[in-house]
Amino acid sequence: MNLRPLHDRIVVKPIETSSSTAGGLFIPDSSKEKPHEARVVAVSRGKRLDDGSVTPLDVTVGDHILYGKYAGNEIKLAGEDYLIVREDEVLGVLEGTKAPVAELA
Repeated sequence: MNLRPLHDRIVVKPIETSSSTAGGLFIPDSSKEKPHEARVVAVSRGKRLDDGSVTPLDVTVGDHILYGKYAGNEIKLAGEDYLIVREDEVLGVLEGTKAPVAELA
């Protein structure tokens, strides 16, 4: 990808969760909620402070993050859906798991 976000923004790819419950019930697309988990694909150089210095972001490319329900702006690049979020919209970084949290419950 050739997109470099500016300021304190992060480009993420939402992680799709399973279309069925643990009990095997199918959930139609119209009933699904927007995913709240994503994989970081690009980060900016950092946030510029009032004194001109740049503070690096706490997330890095490849991190598995949680973000707020209405966070960010949706974009489409090369047919893929991405989200651009600010660092303060990231709720946390999930460590030690590859699967979406919804599938672990």
